[in-house]
Amino acid sequence: MGDEKWVPLAHRVPDLGALELLLAVARVGSLSGAARRLGITQPAASSRIRAMETRLGVALVDRSPRGSTLTAEGALVTDWARRVVEAAEAFDAGAQALRGRRDSRLRVAASMTIAEYLLPGWLIALRGQRPDTAVSLHAGNSAVVVQRVLTHEADLGFVEGLTVPEGLDSAVIAQDRLVVAVAPVHPWARRTRGVEAAELAATPLILRERGSGTRQVLDAALAGHGGLAAPLLELASTTAVKAAALGGAGPCVLSELAVVDEVAARRLVEVAVTGAELGRALRAVWPAGARPAGPARDLLSLTRGMP
Repeated sequence: MGDEKWVPLAHRVPDLGALELLLAVARVGSLSGAARRLGITQPAASSRIRAMETRLGVALVDRSPRGSTLTAEGALVTDWARRVVEAAEAFDAGAQALRGRRDSRLRVAASMTIAEYLLPGWLIALRGQRPDTAVSLHAGNSAVVVQRVLTHEADLGFVEGLTVPEGLDSAVIAQDRLVVAVAPVHPWARRTRGVEAAELAATPLILRERGSGTRQVLDAALAGHGGLAAPLLELASTTAVKAAALGGAGPCVLSELAVVDEVAARRLVEVAVTGAELGRALRAVWPAGARPAGPARDLLSLTRGMP
């Protein structure tokens, strides 16, 4: 093409609305009737036809008091327009099918705490809104959740860590705090002033594994106090950590959500900690630049309206 400037197709071809108007004129034989069929005013229809004639450089419609008829060129353009509109209708049908496929399933990945103590209520509420959506849930630590969202194995993720990894957007959905808890027979259960952060750091604890949001927050909170001692036990689930503490193995550190019932029933005793910040935000995450849509959007909305 040499030095000729390329002009985008959208600047050379009439838009879909104009082509639909031309087809309507051909069907009803009247510009005013075509305007009514498409829900626009007659002046707007006339303006659209004139703009299309200017763009194409030919007259398309002969106007008279008896109605509007197509010119020879208009009849030819109408045949082409019909094919374009039919292709657009096929495109729209395909897009609707894709939306239907997207809306028929939701893949969720969530950290253990959120999966066990928050998601069930959200998913029950979502079921009421979208009874035909099949939901699959993968529970793992926050690092696993992040990986599944980044590789598009999950439509929406829920994590407990301190930061949002690169490549993800997020929204805070709740606030949480970590709790140190022991069985009633443990010496810390009788302390009225709790423990200092330095003592907590130096004590072997029952902990979640590295990569979990709980472990990440605890590591950061105690980094200035010598760091965590080697774990007494390192377990891969909230339930396992809690069971070990209930059995008297030693102190555990878990989400307040995970131990609230046991503390209320005095099966575990919460131990106050001074000198360390153990609060954290719980977040929903999704691929950067791809705002959740369909059932993922609805689930995200539900998380902000429920405890």
